[in-house]
Amino acid sequence: MDTTTLAAFLAVDLLLVFTPGADWAYAISAGLRDRSVVPAVTGLIAGYAGYTLLAVAGLVVIVASSPTLLTALTVAGAGYLVWLGCSVLRQPATLTASERTMDSSRLQIMLKGIGISGLNPKALLLYFSLFPQFIHPATGWPVAVQTGLLGTLHMTACAIVYFGVGVLARTVLKTRPAAARAVTRVSGAMMIVIGGFLLVERLAG
Repeated sequence: MDTTTLAAFLAVDLLLVFTPGADWAYAISAGLRDRSVVPAVTGLIAGYAGYTLLAVAGLVVIVASSPTLLTALTVAGAGYLVWLGCSVLRQPATLTASERTMDSSRLQIMLKGIGISGLNPKALLLYFSLFPQFIHPATGWPVAVQTGLLGTLHMTACAIVYFGVGVLARTVLKTRPAAARAVTRVSGAMMIVIGGFLLVERLAG
């Protein structure tokens, strides 16, 4: 793969990563609720690592060629987003003294992050629609290597952006509990809207 192809992919990929969505909402929520955003971001990246391994194994082609399976995955992801958004709205985050101890263990936080990115409809779009356009077997690079490289670039971009989002949310809103609650509610509402839109779109189609 040449540098021009990689640069073009990274430009498009960053547009997707910088678009607020479920990952952003979870990173913000983790920044407000937990002592560290590392477990949440690690979980998000682990979910994408799973997609990368599937793509390298060639299973992405199988899933992409099966509209029924793709629809089932999208509906499952959308339903999970709605459920998670409702949970966030029920318990908006505040940075008070009582939050010096984490409500959830690091493992629980990481597993929830895996669920969010692993069922994120944006990930389906990225891996099933975008990746194939930047993979060129004629270049001499094995398709698996090209796929792994693109996946690694995507995970690196996600790690940097989501960690920055989580830390910035905690730093900026640290002394503003009312603003923290408002941002959390917006994040929860965003998850519900995204999930609801995808459910309606898929089920109506």
